[in-house]
Amino acid sequence: MSDRFVVVTGASSGIGRTSALELARRGHRVVLACRSLEKATPVLQEVRRASPTGAGELLPLDLANLASVQRFARDYLDRGWPLHVLLNNAGVAGHRGTTEDGFELQFGTNHLGHFLLTELLLPRLRASAPARVVFVSSGSHYACKRLDFDALRGPTRTLIGLKEYEVSKLCNVLHARELARREGPAVATFSLHPGVVDSDAFRRVPGFIRAILRLRMISDVEGAKTSVYCATQPDLESGLFWDECRPKRPSPLALDDALARELWARSEAWVAPFR
Repeated sequence: MSDRFVVVTGASSGIGRTSALELARRGHRVVLACRSLEKATPVLQEVRRASPTGAGELLPLDLANLASVQRFARDYLDRGWPLHVLLNNAGVAGHRGTTEDGFELQFGTNHLGHFLLTELLLPRLRASAPARVVFVSSGSHYACKRLDFDALRGPTRTLIGLKEYEVSKLCNVLHARELARREGPAVATFSLHPGVVDSDAFRRVPGFIRAILRLRMISDVEGAKTSVYCATQPDLESGLFWDECRPKRPSPLALDDALARELWARSEAWVAPFR
C-alpha cells in the first residue's frame, strides 16, 4: 500500500490526526494538509513513526484563504505525487466572521475551501484511479431546512454560528453527491457523520453548549472509524452518506439534486479566480 497517497486536511488534531495515523499504519503515504505547521509538525513525526516505511509529508493549507488552497494544490501537483484518497476532514464549528475572501467563515472553511481543493486535485485523482474523495460532514446537516445563498456572502449572522455550521455540513453532503454523479465509480465519493467528537472544531462554541454536547461526545478513535472505513473499504457505492460505518439516508434537503447542482454552479463561480 506504500504507493497509495492520501491527503488529510485538518490533520493536526482530533479525528484528522487519528485518521492520518491509522492510514499511515496501514501503509498509505499520508500528506498532512494543515494551517498551523507548528501544531502539525509533531503529528508528522507520529505519522512517520506509525508508517511501516517511515513515510509522511506536511504541506501548509488554510482553507479560509482560497489563495492558500491554490498554493497547496500547485505545490502538491508540482511534486508529481499521485493521489488516491482526498480526506476532506478539516472544519470549524461555532466560529463567527468571514474568510479572507469575504465568505461566511464556516461555509468558506468547511465547504468552499474544500470545493476548490477538490477541483484543483481532481485531475490527479482521475489519473490515479481508482480514487476516493471523503467529506467529513455531520449529522447536524439534518437540522438545516433552507440554504440561503445570499447569507453565504458576508459575516456570520447568528449569535453562536451553529446555524451556519449546519449549512456548511449540508453543503458537504450536497457536494459529495454531485461529485459522485459527475465522476462515477473511478473517483468514488462519500460524506459521513463521524459522531459528536470533542475536537478543536468546537473550541469556540460557548461553554454551556459544549457541556451539553460532551454528554454525547465520543473519542477521536471512535470518531475516525467511519472516515478510515470510507477511505479504505473496497466496493462501496459512491455518493452515499455514512454513519458508524453504515450507509444512512441523509436529510431531504441533502437529496435535492437541483439544489446540489445550484450549489456546485455557485461554488464554481466563486472560486473561478483561483482555478
